[in-house]
Formats: sequence, C-alpha cells, structure tokens
Amino acid sequence: MAAVAAGPGPGDSPESPEPEASERRRKAHGMLKLYYGLSEGEAAGRPAGPDPLDPTDLNGAHFDPEVYLDKACEELVSQVERLVSKQAFLGEPAPGPHLLALAHPDTIRKMKNDFRKMEDEMDRLANNMAVITDFSARISATLQDRHERITKLAGVHALLRKLQFLFELPSRLTKCVELGAYGQAVRYQGRARAVLQQYQHLPSFRAIQDDCQVITARLAQQLRQRFREGGSGAPEQAESVELLLALGEPAEELCEEFLAHARGRLEAELRDLEADLGPSPPAPDILEFTDRGGSGFVGGLCHVAATYQELFAAQGTAGAEKLAAFARELGGRYFTLVERRLAQEQGGSDNSLLVRALDRFHRRLRAPGALLAAAGLAEAATEIVERVARERLGHHLQGLRSAFLSCLTDVRQVLAAPRLAGKEGPGLAELLANVASAILSHIKASLAAVHLFTAKEVSFSNKPYFRGEFCSQGVREGLIVGFIRSMCQTAQSFCDSPGEKGSATPPALLLLLSRLCLDYETATISYILTLADEQFLVQDQSPVTAVSTLCAEARETARRLLTHYVKVQGLVISQMLRKSVETRDWLSTLEPRNVRAVMKRVVEDTTAIDVQVGLLYEEGVRKAQSSDSSKRTFSVYSSSRQQGRYAPSYTPSAPMDTNLLSNIQKLFSERIDVFSPVEFNKVSVLTGIIKISLKTLLECVRLRTFGRFGLQQVQVDCHFLQLYLWRFVADEELVHLLLDEVVASAALRCPDPVPMEPSVVEVICERG
Repeated sequence: MAAVAAGPGPGDSPESPEPEASERRRKAHGMLKLYYGLSEGEAAGRPAGPDPLDPTDLNGAHFDPEVYLDKACEELVSQVERLVSKQAFLGEPAPGPHLLALAHPDTIRKMKNDFRKMEDEMDRLANNMAVITDFSARISATLQDRHERITKLAGVHALLRKLQFLFELPSRLTKCVELGAYGQAVRYQGRARAVLQQYQHLPSFRAIQDDCQVITARLAQQLRQRFREGGSGAPEQAESVELLLALGEPAEELCEEFLAHARGRLEAELRDLEADLGPSPPAPDILEFTDRGGSGFVGGLCHVAATYQELFAAQGTAGAEKLAAFARELGGRYFTLVERRLAQEQGGSDNSLLVRALDRFHRRLRAPGALLAAAGLAEAATEIVERVARERLGHHLQGLRSAFLSCLTDVRQVLAAPRLAGKEGPGLAELLANVASAILSHIKASLAAVHLFTAKEVSFSNKPYFRGEFCSQGVREGLIVGFIRSMCQTAQSFCDSPGEKGSATPPALLLLLSRLCLDYETATISYILTLADEQFLVQDQSPVTAVSTLCAEARETARRLLTHYVKVQGLVISQMLRKSVETRDWLSTLEPRNVRAVMKRVVEDTTAIDVQVGLLYEEGVRKAQSSDSSKRTFSVYSSSRQQGRYAPSYTPSAPMDTNLLSNIQKLFSERIDVFSPVEFNKVSVLTGIIKISLKTLLECVRLRTFGRFGLQQVQVDCHFLQLYLWRFVADEELVHLLLDEVVASAALRCPDPVPMEPSVVEVICERG
C-alpha cells in the first residue's frame, strides 16, 4: 500500500492491470445494452414510460409477436454489425455469441417464458374455435327443416300477393283512370299483361283479362283525347304518346298524329313571326326577331325532334325520313320569313346588329341540324348567311360608288359656285385632298363593316366560305377591285364625245379626276389592297387581280382624262379664235392700230389654264430657250424675209408658182402632231392646248380672204401671241412654226399682200 501511495516507480507501466480490466467490462456491458435496445435512462436505472399502443411491448395489450420478432432480429443484426466494426477499429477480437448470451441470462429466460405463454394462449384459442364450429354445425342441422318450411311459406305468400294483385287489378285500373294517374295504370297493366296472356285459358284469369281490356280501351281513349286536344302542353302530349305506345297502340298511326300536332304548334309560331313582318305594326329589330324565332320555332322544332326520336326510335329509317321531311318543310318556311326580314336590313349601314343576329340564327340552328342531319337545316342556314354576306358586299360596293359620285357632285358645286370678291374658295389641290380623304375613309369603313363577318367569336366565321372565297373573291375582288374599276369607269365616262356628257363637264373636274387616278396608280391602290390582305387573311387559291394590272388601268384612265382635258380646253380657245376669224370682214378692215381683244383673251385664258394645271401637276421639262424668244417673230416676219418669201405672189402673172413654193417649203418643215400623247406635267398639257388652238386658227385663216390691212392685222395678232405663248410650251419653235403658217396662209389668201413694218408691229403689240 505504501508503494502504491508513493506512486509508480521508474520501471512501472503508466496504467495498472485492474483499471484496464474494469474498462473492458464496462465496454462489454455497454455493447450488450445497445444490443438489447436499452436507453441511457434505463441503463442508469431510471424507469421509462412505455407506449400503451406499442406492439413490441411484451406487457402491453397490443403486443404483436410477429412485429416484435422482426424488430428484434433487425436490431440484433445491426448491433452485431456495429459491434464487430467497433472491435475491428479498436484492434480487439469481437466477443462471441456465448459472451453476449451469458451477459443477460434473465432477459433470455423472460423471452422464453413469454413465448411459451403465447403458444398456450394460441392453443386455447384454437380449441375455442373448434367448439364454436361444432355448435354452429349442430344448430344449422337442427334449423334446416324449419328453413325449408319458411322458404316454402315465403313463396306461397309471394304467389298469393301476385294473385291478390291480379284480382284487384280491374279495380286499381279503374281508380287510376278516375284519378287521372294514367302512368300508374299503364304500369299496372304492363306488370300483369304477360301473366294474363299466359293463363288466359283459365276462366278466372280470362275474366280478369276481359275487364282489364275494357278498362285499358277506355284509358287509351282518354289518352288519345288528351293528346288530340293539345291544351296541356308538349310534355304532356309526349307522355300521352309514350303511354299509348306502352298500351300497344299502332306506332305508325301515333307517329302521324304526333307530327300533325307538332305541326300545328310550330305553324302557330310561324304565324306569329309572319305577323311581325306585316305592314301595319312596326317590325322588331333583326336581333329581336331572330331571338324570337330561335326560342320559339327553332326551340320547338328541337324539342319535337328529340321527343320523336325518343318515342319512335323503333320506326327505323322510315320514321327518320318522315321527321326529316317534316323539319325540311317547316324549316323552309321559317327560312323564308328570316330572309324577308333580312331583306329589310339591306338598306342599313350598320353591320354589327346584323352580324349578331346572323350569329344567333346560325347558332340556334346547329342543334336541330345535329338532330336532323338528313333535313339539311344547318347547311341551309349557312347558305342564308353566305347569301346575306354577298348582298352586304354588294351594298357596300354601291355605297362606295354613291360616296364617290357624291364627292364629285360636291366638287362640281364648288367649281360652279360664283367667286365672291375678296373671298377665295378652296383650290384644286385642297379639293383633291378632300376627295381622296373622303373616298379612303369610306373604303376603310366598308372594310371594317364587312370584317365583322370573319370575327373569331362569330359562329359561322370558321366556315370555308368565310375563310376563303369571302375574303378573296368577295372583299378583295368584289369590293375593293370592283370599286377601283368602277371609279375608273365613272371617270372615263366624262371623256364622252363633246356632244354628250363631255360638254357639261367642268374642265377643272377632268383635271382633278386625272390627278386622282394618277395618285391611285402611284400609291393608293397598293395601300388599299395591302390593307385588305392584312385584315382578311386569304386562304383561297383563286386567282386575283394583280396590283400592277389595277395600276395600269388607273394610269390609262388618268391619261384619257388629261387628254380629254387638253381637248376641252383647246376647244374652248379654238371656238373663240374661230368666231373671231369667221365674223370679221377681212377685206374691208381698217389699218390695224391695236391687238384684237380676242388675242388678249386667248393669252389670259392660257395663263389661267397654266395656273390651274400647275396646282396639280409638276412643271415638266422644256427645251433650252433662245435669248431672243420674244423678238423672234418680228425677225421671222421682217419685210426682207417676207418680200423674199412672198415675192412671187406679189406678181399676178404667177399664182401657181406661189402655191408650189409653199408646198415645197412644207415638205422640208417638221411635221407637227397636234393630238400627240399628253404627258403628266404642266408643260405637256399647255403644249397640247396651244397646238389645238393655233391649228384651229390656221385652218380658219385658210378659209378666209384677206385684204392688205387684214393681212397686217393677222401679222399683229400672231406677233402678240408669239410674245406670250412661247413660255408655256415645251419647245418654242413649235409656236414659231404654227404662227408662221398662219401668217403665210393669210398672205396666200390676200390679193395684195403688203406686210406691215416689223417696228410698227412691235410698237402696236407693246402698246396692246
């Protein structure tokens, strides 16, 4: 002890053998505790509260040996594996099963006792079940005879109740007929019919059957009476037919009567609809009319079809054909009334109400169309909708034409209105912009109106017609292309001969229409067709008019209008020149002192035309002008050149030489095409008008005879025209040539051709 108290010596180990053995025993006990599933509290001696519902509790009321054994085996395997792994980690040999078993012999012994008790209880339970089975077999054997007698008595009781029902059947049927319980009476008759038919050879059953037949006949008569009166409504009539069929009445006859009564009800609905279309009372709006027809006639037809197919399904194909013919006839009358009402809407401009009404009309007829596929009601309704859509397209096309004509009327009124002093009216450019804007607005409004027929929420918009032909042939070709061509034809109608419509057409209107058609050719046609194609997604492969074709037609119309404008304006100036030449005595005229007023009027009108055309068309291209354009006429008609040119004509002995010389000079001069094509610019338009005017002056001069002063007056007039007209034409040489021809022709028609001195001509023209 003293040695231990003094501490270890230099040769002793750090730990003594006794603490090491104690530590080993503590580890072994801990492993056994873990193996048997003891908690730390139980290992420390603290009691743990068991779960009363735990099936692994040996002392619990819910102990389950199978669950307990399974859990014990799982825990055993897992604990052994952990123990082996831990011993291997510490480098110590794993304890054998005998050590584990010897560590807790009390637990093993307790488990054996519990299993032995459980086996005893199971044996007692098996003995009790065997005793119960024996008692049950003896009871069944004892009650077997009684069970057979009870079954036989129950059968006799059921038979007696059936016999009682049969003997009471006539009185029951009579009471049901008196109370109006026809359905109950038919059910009674149906239950007893087979039995009475089977045992009718027995006198008692025969008497019951005869009584029932009499009562049934009276019942059938009352049902027919109720059915024929029809005052109780369609459901009661359908019930009457169903009961009559159950009583064995002929189905074909009932089928005819059913359709006849249904016809009466539906015809009453049609008469009410027709009364709404009468002339005296105001017809309801189209939406109310279609709602009334859909809820009244179409709803009644659906009910009749459904009831007929339910009652007379056994009729087969013949019955279905009767129903289809019935629905086809009445449906045709209903469609006629609807078309009459729709015809009253064709003059309206609002499509929204009409499309809603057509949508409801089409939706209502899809139900009977499914019930009566053979009648073709749905197809007929779709055809009506398509026909109305075509009529609306025609109506909108006519509306566009009317709007275009109205715009032209407004323009004519503005052009014809008198100009107040100090108050300028709208110019041609403003009028053109107003007309183009108004027409485009009407086109967009028409597209928006007809687009309602293809809206997604409309029931018929998914039909092939509205996905293909309506968009391509109806809207694009019929409405847009049709209106553009109609507009071009209307504009071309103003290009008639002057003796007809053309004489009454204001020239400014021709000019405005020409520019309008040219603008359409440039951009508007392409814009409108693109707008239509975007709003109406065409799914039709039908050929359509190309944009280039329409543009070519519009350009040709613009060219014709502008050419006619040139002719009309040239004719106006030509008439003034013609009258001024034909109404004057050129032989006895006085020596010229002034330019004639008509020449001043020609220059003024030409200047006004230049301003008018310049409002709508560009300037155009001119040839390079010479520096002496205003003096050139003077040099052309100088005395030296005139004497040299007309010297042969001054000698009376050689008249033929003068004509020959003039004709030879014409051969070498450039030919002037008076009615050459007009370009879309101001210079070309003015050139055409001046050519027509001067050519008219030339021809009139050739038909007159001039004296000396008459020739000099023509010389003064032509020089005045030269001073002002050269600036309006594309090539001033053209004016020179024509005026030269005028003076030359006057000289040829003059017996004493003495021209005026150029300086005097110039002074007179400058003073004029």
